[in-house]
Amino acid sequence: MLRRAAQNKYVGPGAVLVGVAGAATAIWFADPTTPGGVLPTCPTKSLFHLNCPGCGSLRAIYSLMHGDVGAALHYNAVGVIALVLLAFTFVTYTIGLWTGRRLWNWQTLRYAPAVVLGVTLVWFVIRNIPIEPFSSLKV
Repeated sequence: MLRRAAQNKYVGPGAVLVGVAGAATAIWFADPTTPGGVLPTCPTKSLFHLNCPGCGSLRAIYSLMHGDVGAALHYNAVGVIALVLLAFTFVTYTIGLWTGRRLWNWQTLRYAPAVVLGVTLVWFVIRNIPIEPFSSLKV
């Protein structure tokens, strides 16, 4: 039974890493920065002609994998921040799982869900305002 518990400490994080590596490989080879590529466009953008909070995320990830942080921030600045927070969360969760101690994480803050929702809604609204400087946020 102890061996099974020890394996579970590695299976979950390992599965996440394999999934992320697979998605990153697909994004790397599909090149979402090229118009008319293999990866589909955002359904919200296709149907409603609006930039959703996630629009540009694939291009931002592609740019980050190629070391172009400026382009990644142009495509989706909030998405880049979200990726950093997700990576931090994964690392703290994994370390806590392996050590048996729960580590501090931003998700445990009392207002974290409300802040994330607020930032997402504000990002959705400001990137769809049709006047400068907001129109430059469209991708």
